Amino acid sequence: MAYKITEECISCGACEPECPNEAISEAEDIYVIDPEKCTECVGYFDESQCAAVCPVDCCIPDPDHKETKEELLEKKKRLSGE
Repeated sequence: MAYKITEECISCGACEPECPNEAISEAEDIYVIDPEKCTECVGYFDESQCAAVCPVDCCIPDPDHKETKEELLEKKKRLSGE
């Protein structure tokens, strides 16, 4: 499933450069994750990089965007042009 950023976000920006899919962007008050681009870093890293670097633990799995590992790998291939 894609990740999302909760309202606890302090807009520090630590997560944005870590995303291999450029799925994270700054919104009006907090950063947001585009679920169409988020692959949970599957195919790139062993863990989601946004969650690994977030100082307030506000990058969490989004239950509204459930995907299997296979679906995430397919999305990665599509996004990276493989």
